[in-house]
Amino acid sequence: MRTAEKVIITTAVTGSVNVPSQSPYLPLSAADVAQAAVEAVEAGSAIVHIHARHPDGRPAFEPEIFEQIIPRITERTDAVINITTGGSSAMTMEQRLAAAVRFRPELASMNMGSMNFVYSGIADRVTEWRYTWEKPYVLNTYSQPFINSFDRIEHTLRTLGANGTRFEYECYDIGHLYSLAHFVDRGLATPPLLIQGVFGILGGIGADHENLEHMVRIADKLFGDDYSFSAFAAGRDQMQFGTHSAWLGGHVRVGLEDSLWIGKGRLAESNAQQVRKIRDVIEDLGKEIATPADARAMLALRGIETSEGSART
Repeated sequence: MRTAEKVIITTAVTGSVNVPSQSPYLPLSAADVAQAAVEAVEAGSAIVHIHARHPDGRPAFEPEIFEQIIPRITERTDAVINITTGGSSAMTMEQRLAAAVRFRPELASMNMGSMNFVYSGIADRVTEWRYTWEKPYVLNTYSQPFINSFDRIEHTLRTLGANGTRFEYECYDIGHLYSLAHFVDRGLATPPLLIQGVFGILGGIGADHENLEHMVRIADKLFGDDYSFSAFAAGRDQMQFGTHSAWLGGHVRVGLEDSLWIGKGRLAESNAQQVRKIRDVIEDLGKEIATPADARAMLALRGIETSEGSART
């Protein structure tokens, strides 16, 4: 692993897992998602990971909705925009790629394997539903797997890679590292890699700290110094795993996509609140926070495209 001289904070602003009935603070409208991203950058996040939603909170893929989000962020910040290609398991691959094809981002997420991605347990904790779509949506994940087959991964690498987009490789288990190595060997995934270790999703690797260190050991075996590592855990373990990743020399991810909490029994009131908390932890460890320009240099990103088609860092 490339030890981070400065720690990149990524903020996953809204995602597609958590539903409005879980928290009144989850950004839903395009304006709210954009504002939350801007606030996260102002608090110290170098990268913002973007999903979109319809006004009632349903996950959205339409580029027209992303068009109400992305410019509002780029007009006010120089953040690295990381557009999802995961979307939700209910979307087709064409739908999942639509926004990234339209916006040609510097960075896009890449899920490295098909899996059971289960969050039906949300239904056990919600007593009052704001919208009728929410309960069937979360329950459906118990029976519908999240498909990320090798042909879909290759298609995404080729399609977005042709536009100069690089990838945040989301690995939910050890086998996903070996899948990534396969695409590196074929020259479709190129170093320096950004590996995002994801822990605590039912169907993936558990949120045990031994698993985090094991994932780093296997990644070191497969990729040597050709990768940077970042980690997050879903739910209550979010801050612990961010701290552990930074302590190991990696980067961190926070945001209301991954956890709705700021402390035991306390809902986070914003993404920026989580950013400020993990920033304080990182700085207490004696480490510096990466700016967007630092992140671009570390991850070999192309920079922000101008209207003339060139790029600036």
